[in-house]
Amino acid sequence: MPAIATLTILSPGLYTLLVDRGRPRTRSLGVPVGGAADAFSLALGNALVGNPPDAPALEVCLSGPVLCADEDLACVLFGAPFELNAGGRRLAAGKTFTLLAGEELSIHGTSERARAYLCIGGGIDGPEVLGSRSSLQPVVAGAELPCRRGTIMSRFLRSSFEWNAEPGVLRFLPGAQAEWFSEDRLTGQEFTITPASNRMGLRLHAEPLGSSEREIVSEPVCPGSVQVTRDGQCIVLGVDGQTIGGYPKIAQVIAADLDKLGQLRPGERARFRRVSVEEAEDLYRRKRRELQEWLVRLYVAERRKER
Repeated sequence: MPAIATLTILSPGLYTLLVDRGRPRTRSLGVPVGGAADAFSLALGNALVGNPPDAPALEVCLSGPVLCADEDLACVLFGAPFELNAGGRRLAAGKTFTLLAGEELSIHGTSERARAYLCIGGGIDGPEVLGSRSSLQPVVAGAELPCRRGTIMSRFLRSSFEWNAEPGVLRFLPGAQAEWFSEDRLTGQEFTITPASNRMGLRLHAEPLGSSEREIVSEPVCPGSVQVTRDGQCIVLGVDGQTIGGYPKIAQVIAADLDKLGQLRPGERARFRRVSVEEAEDLYRRKRRELQEWLVRLYVAERRKER
């Protein structure tokens, strides 16, 4: 990586990770996907600073870190609307800025959603494990992350998107053991995200769906699998979720809504809505089209700037 700069972690925040697209090709080895919990936000944040969509960035969760760089850095914090400032300047999430050499960047909390991505022009370097630079542990105070120095003009992007018009609604297809439970109990009530939730999965609380005396042999699961525990409560697996599980699966959150899981925070409420396979495919294509349109716009704007 040319033009090396160093980003130093002065305070790590609640749970700050170096992430990219994760490890989707190693699930057969029992390795979770990992990577960004909200890949849509990661891709757009990277595009704002001229990076490929899956360039490594720092995922900030609920309460962010304090950082300092020894060179100027082209930055953006994209995703949840965290409060942040640097060198006495109040900055805005979703808007690019240059972090000047020696300035401390403080990322505070957010009043809505849960995660955002600190993307730096040129990406952030880290050790590669199984084809990904996503870290297995959160960053710690004193860690030094190699990146590339640079500056950037102010650019911003609106934070509302068509695919995410209903952030608290999780659309699903029936799971492998859906017939063991009443679907009306899944779709007919709101679920509260409990504090025990994390990147492995969201633990939900509502009126129990009922328990089944039948047991299953552990079988494959994936991000978005909705499992029902013995007490009738639900767990929705996240990007760090295991690859096999023994709880029955009442539902599977569709691919288009997986990024919503990364932005639901403790205390928020969510509802489930069943869709058809055809609807799930159409929603996925529409989301991918919306992302691609924004990536192309940002790419074209970047090329015009360079002329």
